[in-house]
Amino acid sequence: MIERTFIQQNIKKINIENYLKKHLEKAGFTGLKMSKTPLVTRIVLNVTRPGLAIGKKGKNIRILTKELEEKFGIENPQIEIQEISKPELNAKATVDKITSLLERGYSWRSVAYRTIEDIMNAGAQGVELVLKGKLAGKGGRKRKERIAVGYMKKAGAQSELVEFAKGDAYPKAGAIGVKLRIIKPNIVFPDKVDIKKLLEEEKEIKTETKEKSEDSKEKMETETKKAVEKTEAKAEKSEREKGKEKEEKGKEGEKAEKVQSKEKEAKHSEKNIKSVKEKGSEKSKPEKNTGKKQKESEKKPKRVKK
Repeated sequence: MIERTFIQQNIKKINIENYLKKHLEKAGFTGLKMSKTPLVTRIVLNVTRPGLAIGKKGKNIRILTKELEEKFGIENPQIEIQEISKPELNAKATVDKITSLLERGYSWRSVAYRTIEDIMNAGAQGVELVLKGKLAGKGGRKRKERIAVGYMKKAGAQSELVEFAKGDAYPKAGAIGVKLRIIKPNIVFPDKVDIKKLLEEEKEIKTETKEKSEDSKEKMETETKKAVEKTEAKAEKSEREKGKEKEEKGKEGEKAEKVQSKEKEAKHSEKNIKSVKEKGSEKSKPEKNTGKKQKESEKKPKRVKK
């Protein structure tokens, strides 16, 4: 069954957490995250004091990797330590701190009110601390004390946004149970939304969009005007260039016409000269023929009619 594998994995994770909690108690261990890859099993440890978790030159990490590989059968474990930036807003870290102080013999009132002040100063929206057990000391009966400050959700789906942690302290007088709920500053609940602010924000957004649209329209108009001016200027330049080309072509045409006319006149004059020469030659030819004919007539005897 697939369910058995998941159960076994979770049991294994709980055993690893308990083991690491014992060895990293001074470092402020709060939890771990495991992710398996084809080559390495990555283990991220959340710690309040990373220097104590790492040790000198990474000595503690090397010991932990060997023990995890040998005891729990993890293949190629790679440990990474992640520091908790604000331990006051981490419920598990604060509960561990409260239990350690109670076991040392500090009074529960001073511990409880000091931790609540620290949490609220860190920026939390609300805190609830419940202490139950032998609070009165020797000979006293067990009782329950609840200290709440700020806003708190305890029912419905919104209660899942609240960070919860619990722990047990074992002082000499008797056991004390600790329960802590914290609402972090970045969490927003639906019933905490102000409608007036939302409407004002919507109005501001609308005005901004209108201004942006107007600005964009003005920009578009200016851009279109510039584009039209550019096109008109280009058209004028092209017309001027065309006019210059036409003028140049006209001048060239006039020159060519003059040259052609001159050539025609020269050809015409040549033709006239040729025609005159031919006419002169024709006039001289018939005179020669007449002389020949006269000679022939002189030679031939004339016939007399009877």
